[in-house]
Amino acid sequence: MSVLPMHNLAQAIRQHGLVRFIEHYAREFPDTHLKDLVVDRLGPNREMDVNGRQVVNFGSDSFLGLDQDPRVQAALVGGVSRWGSHNGASRAFSSVRSNVEAEEKLASWLGTEAVLIYPSVSLANLGALPGLVSKRDLLVLDEHAHNSMQEGAKIAQANGVRAAMFADGDPADLERILDEAGEYRVAVVAVDGVYSMTGALPRLAELNEVCLRRNAVLYVDDAHATGVLGPHGRGTVLDALGSYDNTLVVGSLSKGFSCFGGFVGCSEEFKRLLKIRSTTFIFGGPVPPPYLDAICVVCDILNSDEYAVIHARLQSNLRDLAHGAEQLGYVVLGGQTPILSLLTGDEEITLQAGRFLFEKGFYVQSVTFPAVPYHAGVLRIQANANHQPEAIDGLLGALAELQRRFALPTTRQPGLRIAA
Repeated sequence: MSVLPMHNLAQAIRQHGLVRFIEHYAREFPDTHLKDLVVDRLGPNREMDVNGRQVVNFGSDSFLGLDQDPRVQAALVGGVSRWGSHNGASRAFSSVRSNVEAEEKLASWLGTEAVLIYPSVSLANLGALPGLVSKRDLLVLDEHAHNSMQEGAKIAQANGVRAAMFADGDPADLERILDEAGEYRVAVVAVDGVYSMTGALPRLAELNEVCLRRNAVLYVDDAHATGVLGPHGRGTVLDALGSYDNTLVVGSLSKGFSCFGGFVGCSEEFKRLLKIRSTTFIFGGPVPPPYLDAICVVCDILNSDEYAVIHARLQSNLRDLAHGAEQLGYVVLGGQTPILSLLTGDEEITLQAGRFLFEKGFYVQSVTFPAVPYHAGVLRIQANANHQPEAIDGLLGALAELQRRFALPTTRQPGLRIAA
């Protein structure tokens, strides 16, 4: 019998460079590569039963610990009773009342005129970026822009939009790109508010100054700052720029919010336009209604005095981790946000380091190429407000032992192109 086309397709996919790279490490280090883990229990202070072992989870992006808040959980349960489990239609046809209420609350909290909710940040970027630009426009991305923005740019390019990339978050290189682009009707410049792999911050104010001089709108994916940076967790944009006059901001409802979905903060005019032009909004399913009730509760918490108490716990944990890692001689990338990454370098060592910490009772994310440049692996640690002091101390103790065992980098290599 002849070979089935499905077999040929699988073999063709396996010839892709990235697939070959990943499968090589899966074969060479089957007991080292911490992927496809199965979690059996999540505790209130980030205890986690995973693959038959109890560890403390330092890989959670539920930064404020609101996933464990009884009020948020009660809102979800109440939402199921109120709406059932699903909206049953694209929002192009109808939205449950909770969707309207959540968008109004989010806009009031964020300080934008309007908000448009998507099922995820990635779907927001995949729909909004191609929806904002047409053939006579220009789309420019930071080279460290999140994968979903890069994929959104590819869709825009397929629709005839010119796209370019500027180097290493550098405002001067952005200006060069815009200068050399020739004539365009308007440009959109897409950047992260927080670089997701390292927790470092871009120079938003300088980038916006370039945008204003060069007829460009700044588009900021602020997913990793939503709920955790700026006054009442409003993110990086207001802190850096003071207004949203020349900025579209994308936020996450799953990280700091501990809920589900993403959103674009914008004017009422842009909300109407995105409803028309953004294909992932039109043709995608909505956020499940129970989460919308929970989002409203989180907005109330962020707007309250209680937020300062929660945020102080998070900041204390972050400071202790960052200071402790620096004292141990690690190259610490980030540390201004709940994400901090410790430079490990070599892919094999990065995987072995993550496994070593796992065996000591601590889960962190071993990040290698292609999420970071080749031979620029990191241990990605995410501080949460509900990490206990003994867990912080325990992880630092394990990191001290790890440094002695592996002699990890103590200086950043010259020319390393990683967002930091």
